[in-house]
Amino acid sequence: MRKKFNDLDLNRSVGNLLRLGVILSLAMTALGLIMLFAEGFSMPNNYSDLNKNTDRILQDFWNGLIDLHATSIILLGILILIFTPLMRIIFALVGYIKEKDHTYTIISLIVLFIMLISFMMGFTH
Repeated sequence: MRKKFNDLDLNRSVGNLLRLGVILSLAMTALGLIMLFAEGFSMPNNYSDLNKNTDRILQDFWNGLIDLHATSIILLGILILIFTPLMRIIFALVGYIKEKDHTYTIISLIVLFIMLISFMMGFTH
């Protein structure tokens, strides 16, 4: 017989998810830094050269990951760290739905909606 999913199981699962997100982010960022210094990274002389076309930033990021560019790997580590709390809310939402806890389900949906709106507004600026 399957045991019932309870608060303790949810807290452990969410804690493990947060821990995994931070460890994965740290590993990606450290790997990218090691690769960056192994390639012989140097600071730019003219910072106006850093102005990039923002229309292609996601395409450049994905192409950089495919080509294993160190800066794209560092950015992936940062993105994992940014999206870890979002995954925590989604994970907790699923747990609250399993527990049939309607109050926390509604609260989690509101928080998820607010976070998604703020992410979308951040992408437009």
